[in-house]
Amino acid sequence: MSTVQPQGEKLRKAVKWISEKRKQDPDINPNKLVDEASFQFDLSPKDSEFLLRLVKDDDRQNPA
Repeated sequence: MSTVQPQGEKLRKAVKWISEKRKQDPDINPNKLVDEASFQFDLSPKDSEFLLRLVKDDDRQNPA
């Protein structure tokens, strides 16, 4: 994933969780993954949007 450092412990944990899930299954749907992380880590809508942008930016930088 990108080197952007998210603010907040819950968001950092969500980024780490998503990174681990993507290593296990690189083809996993990013929208579904962000939804699951948002629920699991009780993220705000703003944090969820940030997370989705981060995942999609990572996809553009590292195409499969």
